[in-house]
Amino acid sequence: MQPLESRIHYKFRNSLLLAEALTHPSLAYESQKPHFDNQRMEFLGDAVLQLIVTEELFKMFPDFTEGRLTKLRSRVVSRRALARFAMAIHLGDYVLLGKGEEATGGRRRLSTLADAFESLIGAVYLDAGLVPARELILRLFEAEIGNMITSPEERNPKGELQECLQAIHPQAPVYRVIGESGPDHRRVFQSEVTWQGKILATGKGKSKKEAEARAAAEALRARVWEKA
Repeated sequence: MQPLESRIHYKFRNSLLLAEALTHPSLAYESQKPHFDNQRMEFLGDAVLQLIVTEELFKMFPDFTEGRLTKLRSRVVSRRALARFAMAIHLGDYVLLGKGEEATGGRRRLSTLADAFESLIGAVYLDAGLVPARELILRLFEAEIGNMITSPEERNPKGELQECLQAIHPQAPVYRVIGESGPDHRRVFQSEVTWQGKILATGKGKSKKEAEARAAAEALRARVWEKA
């Protein structure tokens, strides 16, 4: 378990809590230990996540209505988003699965990853309380929350594309600049996004960031990966 603890920068005092958080119900069923799996821990972790993220957004955006805050929260705690956070710390590598679940690709399954992530948060909460759980959540969500500060309502096509693709396979899409045109003060960039060696789309913009975002948006529209 030490590599996972190193990834999240948290050392468990009670290692059994971590073991429970990582035990998928399929393994509990096969081992005939139905009361030792991560479902209860997932239930707790979901509540802790909701509280911490809600509190953070409440403080960050004092003028936002309930509806706007709810939309922002969903960007962070949706199942796709949680699965993406789980992939970032390679959580799937540590989940304990039954043989059948392992054989059918359960280690990369979006629901398995999201549930394990919530369970991990629940385990940290039980191990040390709310403050360490809050520190862990905000550290893992730092980039996403930072994006909200600069563009709280802006659509994030790159994030959407990554979530969509990584629900199928953990490999992330790759962006590269394939062309530049125009004078220096009115430069236009063209970017290409690929995934698993396949070109998904291209996009143009006044900056590399804008070109990548447009390429991602076009990829989401075309959905080339579904036509293979």
